[in-house]
Amino acid sequence: MALGFPVATTDLPAWILGSPRRHPEVVWSNPDADDSRQIRSALLSPRFHVLLDLALLHGLPRLRDEWAALEDDPLTETDRARSHIERIFRNITEGFHRAETGH
Repeated sequence: MALGFPVATTDLPAWILGSPRRHPEVVWSNPDADDSRQIRSALLSPRFHVLLDLALLHGLPRLRDEWAALEDDPLTETDRARSHIERIFRNITEGFHRAETGH
C-alpha cells in the first residue's frame, strides 16, 4: 500500500478499512460505485477527513492520479475545488512525513 510511509493493511483500524461505507455521502446516489467514482466524488467536494480516510485506504498517489484525471477532463469543473485539494494534499503529505520520521 503506497501511503507515503509503510503500513500493513492489517494495521489499519476497521473504520478506515470500511471507509467508503463510513462516508456514504460521497456517493449517496450510487452505493455500488467503484473506487474511482468514490474518490473522484470526494475530490470534487473536498473535506479533509474524507480525503484522509481515502488516502489511508488507497494511498495518496492514487488520490493524486484521480485528481489529475479530473483536471484533464474538459467536462469536469475542478476550479472550485483546486485550492482546497492542494491544501489538503499538502497537509496529508506533511502528516505522512511526520508519521514516517517521528517529527
